[in-house]
Amino acid sequence: MRRAIFLVMAVVFAVTLAGCGGDGNAPTTIVGQILSDQRVDGDIAYNPVDNSYTISPASVNKNVVFGIDESSADLPEYQAFLDFPLDGSNGGSVIPLSAVIVAADMEVSVTSVGFASTVPTRVDLVTYSPTGPTSGDFVFSTSPLPAAYRTLDFLSSDPSRNFVRIDVTSLMQEAQRQGLTNFQVRFLLDFVSGASGLVTLADAGSATAPLLTVEYR
Repeated sequence: MRRAIFLVMAVVFAVTLAGCGGDGNAPTTIVGQILSDQRVDGDIAYNPVDNSYTISPASVNKNVVFGIDESSADLPEYQAFLDFPLDGSNGGSVIPLSAVIVAADMEVSVTSVGFASTVPTRVDLVTYSPTGPTSGDFVFSTSPLPAAYRTLDFLSSDPSRNFVRIDVTSLMQEAQRQGLTNFQVRFLLDFVSGASGLVTLADAGSATAPLLTVEYR
């Protein structure tokens, strides 16, 4: 319900701004909101013991996972992938390729944080298949990563909150600069000082799906 209200408010706000001249000085901005596409969201688990990859679509598990699973003797590493269509194909707002991005944030519902009280996290701007991530999209933490990224900490107390907000303005600006029609991101551990932890993000329809909010002009 909360997400549905947000989407309606975004549409109303955009229409109101479009029909308002303001004070004649400040440029008019529009707010758009897009839920992630569960059909394209997913995670990849890499098993270092047998050098294998397991891909889990969000449409099956209703969540995505990233980090190290210390409950397994093989210590598999997970990376999570989210897709936000910017062309309205998922029923969300259309963000024109000509838009100037003023601000953008992503809200995620954290259902569990395990094996660490603080989980250093890296969020990368990526591009991957419109059918979902493949093993080739998994990038080892020791490999060069894209320049468009941000870091943050997930906390063991996060599951008690409704949603966690992540500022992704710089990533969205870069997506626009590259002319991308989908805003796609990857979550993985930020391997600093022996970082550990396993984080699960809910992805089960409009009530809990990650939400991208973009303000632009």
